Amino acid sequence: MSDVPGFAPVAALLADPTRALMLTALLDGRARPAGDLAFAARIIPQTASFHLAQLLDGGLIALEKEGRHRYYRLASPEVAQAMEQLTTLPTRLPVRRPALSPQAQRLRFCRRCYDHLAGQVGVAVAQGLQQRGYLVAAPDKRFHVTDAGRAWLAGLGVSAAPAPARSRGYPARQCLDWTERQHHLGGPLGVDLLTALCAHGWLRRSADSRALQVTPPGAIALREALGVDVDALRNAGSVAV
Repeated sequence: MSDVPGFAPVAALLADPTRALMLTALLDGRARPAGDLAFAARIIPQTASFHLAQLLDGGLIALEKEGRHRYYRLASPEVAQAMEQLTTLPTRLPVRRPALSPQAQRLRFCRRCYDHLAGQVGVAVAQGLQQRGYLVAAPDKRFHVTDAGRAWLAGLGVSAAPAPARSRGYPARQCLDWTERQHHLGGPLGVDLLTALCAHGWLRRSADSRALQVTPPGAIALREALGVDVDALRNAGSVAV
């Protein structure tokens, strides 16, 4: 049918709960074997193979081969961004909202959105950057980096070069956070900032989760540099850490 919207095939792929669980398991940016994705979706490996083939054909995931091993990852950061955005859409269906598990609380508190900082801490960092005059929100869902912002970022070892000098589009993008419904810092600059915060020991990655841990020195540094009160955020979300 020529009048079918171009997004209809992708929407059909995402509408399946099993495939949605598989894609969610890949949101941390890592490549995973089919067995891990089958476990995440609570299905048998044979069923997982069918769904993975569908996602590959739809261009939502990519396959990497290492010898005899096969790994799957999201096809691009744009796929991750689209998934995060979809979770912010309202629904008219009645939804039961049970209390968040400790792991879900940790993800809401501080996590990776594919490859940049998200959650309560991510939103607070973006707001702190704006309040300090380092970033200015633009109506085109971008953040403009000020001269003061470039200087502050340089102190962390992060380059905020103008867009033409970057390899993947505009360096600073507003990314709507799916738990907080406010923007955190995405784009290449968001990636570089998260890398720097981990390198400086402010944040610590988890080996098996998208959750990020704010270290004690990091909590002090974030408060002094950007006015981010990590303890207040943690208490507001009742995060078990």
